[in-house]
Amino acid sequence: MRKTRIIAGLSVAAAALLALTACNSGTPGTPGGDAAASTPWTVASGVTVDNSPTFTRIQKADKVTIGVKEDQPGLGYLDTTTNKRSGFDVDIARWMAASLGYGADKIDFKPIASANRESSIVNGDIDFYVGTYSITDKRKEQIAFAGPYFITGQGLLVAKDNTTITGKDSLTASDVVCSATGSTSIQRIKDETPAKTKEYDTYSTCVQDLLQGQVDAVTTDEAILLGYAAQDPDHLKTVGDVFSEERYGIGLAKDDAGLQAFFNNVLTSGHDVWQKIFDNNLGASGVKGTQPEVDPVG
Repeated sequence: MRKTRIIAGLSVAAAALLALTACNSGTPGTPGGDAAASTPWTVASGVTVDNSPTFTRIQKADKVTIGVKEDQPGLGYLDTTTNKRSGFDVDIARWMAASLGYGADKIDFKPIASANRESSIVNGDIDFYVGTYSITDKRKEQIAFAGPYFITGQGLLVAKDNTTITGKDSLTASDVVCSATGSTSIQRIKDETPAKTKEYDTYSTCVQDLLQGQVDAVTTDEAILLGYAAQDPDHLKTVGDVFSEERYGIGLAKDDAGLQAFFNNVLTSGHDVWQKIFDNNLGASGVKGTQPEVDPVG
């Protein structure tokens, strides 16, 4: 591993990393504030979803259980001080729940690690998953996806004073790159670079290791990394061009064509809602993106 400067006052840096700011997270109308205060969507009524065992289960429970991330600023984040969730993915999840007729008081968010997403969907532990979930053929062997609702690419996060790592092709056998277990990102580093790898359940643990000089880089989707860099710009930066295409989808049960079609229709017809969610969560952080067309089904 290349030697990197260990940042003094780690507790302060870590606190800064985990403290949301209004510039890159929050909810429409009130960045960093309460999701219920102002939203670009409305809670539907009298909803029917044909041929959807998941929707039948939701109706019986009278609530929606959604798998999310909670350590990704701007995308899926839980402020442990206020116990409020914010981010682009979280608001997409709220929008989907509202389209089914369920408001914020009827949503049960569950944090699910990357390695456990498919099993949580297959086992029925959650109704669907919204959390930087890349659509892949391998995952579609077990589950289905609605979307994509966003497209980004894999990038690298390094210490601000690191001048040797400039992109994927600059990684060497002496570098240690950290990412989440079960992610497409960690597998790509193993397959395409000589670097050593380190894995955790959460990306935030990787970032803490980076701040302490325990790893040389963190890799995942650039949209996630830009959120971390925006939280601690004095110590962190992204480098190089993206080196993959990551298409975020809503993960759901493989046999639920009804819910898949329903969510795809909501995404297709709700461009203005999507744009407001994007602008209020990611627009100020430097993330670029336009709403993609959903994949054809069948």
